[in-house]
Parts: sequence; structure tokens; C-alpha cells
Amino acid sequence: QNVEAVLGSEYEDTKIEALLKQLQDLYSKYKVLEVRLTQNRGNLKNKLPEIKKTLEQVTLLSSKKGGDPISTHFELSDSVYANAEIKDVDSVCLWLGANVMLEYSFEEALGLLTRNLSTATTNLKTVEEDLAFLKDQITTTEVNIARVYNYDVKKRRREAQSKAIASS
Repeated sequence: QNVEAVLGSEYEDTKIEALLKQLQDLYSKYKVLEVRLTQNRGNLKNKLPEIKKTLEQVTLLSSKKGGDPISTHFELSDSVYANAEIKDVDSVCLWLGANVMLEYSFEEALGLLTRNLSTATTNLKTVEEDLAFLKDQITTTEVNIARVYNYDVKKRRREAQSKAIASS
């Protein structure tokens, strides 16, 4: 992009400073948004394996419904496990977050987990696309900042040379 065309043919320090400030503000906004999107992507990447694991477990319990009891061990807290025997069950309890657990039938739980998995996968794809676009915008803004700054430096040098020639 031609910096002189953007600023106009007349050189004004205030125009250059205003443009640089505007570009740097835009750059700062992009960086804040990038941090937020990166955090969202990390959260989604952590949730996906949990949802898949829960879906597999509910599917397993659903397939064993009415069959032999299942012996398992489950986590009570960090590094503390307990053994249990699961007999014929008709429902499962799922953590929804914020210390809330609800009981669902197997069909409801499978439907909910499938929807959650689909939503999380879609959201992850969207966040990654947004991040790719944002990185392009950040790069473009960095290049524009450099172009405006370099234009200002060249213009000042030309003015200094003109003054030196005129004074000699």
C-alpha cells in the first residue's frame, strides 16, 4: 500500500502520529483477541477428550444394561480411587459444571453427550479459523506499522537534507 496516498501528498507530523497510533491500537486489540481465542482453543481441546471418554463410558454401560455386573474402579479425588460393582442400572449421572450433577436415562445421556461433542468440535474448528484469520490481520497490521514508520523516517531525512542544502 502506498503510504503517501493514504496520508495525502502533504507531510504532516500529526497525520503520521495519528495513523501510527491508530495502527498500534488496532494491533493491541488484535493481540488481546488472540490471547482470548488461544485460551478458548485450549479449553475446547481439553474438553473434547473428556466428552469422548464420557460418551464411551455411557455407551459401555448402556450396552451392558441387563447383563452381568461390571467391576470397575473410579476416581474419588486426585490419586484416590475406589472399587465398585455396577449392577443393572437404568440411568447415569453427569456433571454439568458449577457443582451440578443430573441424572439422565442412557438415551438422554447419549444424546446430550453427542450434541456436546458435536458442538465442541464445531466451536474448535471455528476458533481455529478465527485464529488463522486474526494472525493474518496481525501480520498485515505489523507490516503497515513498519511502512508508515519507514515513510516517516525517509520523509524526515529528505527534509533534513533539503534544509542542509538550503542553508549551505
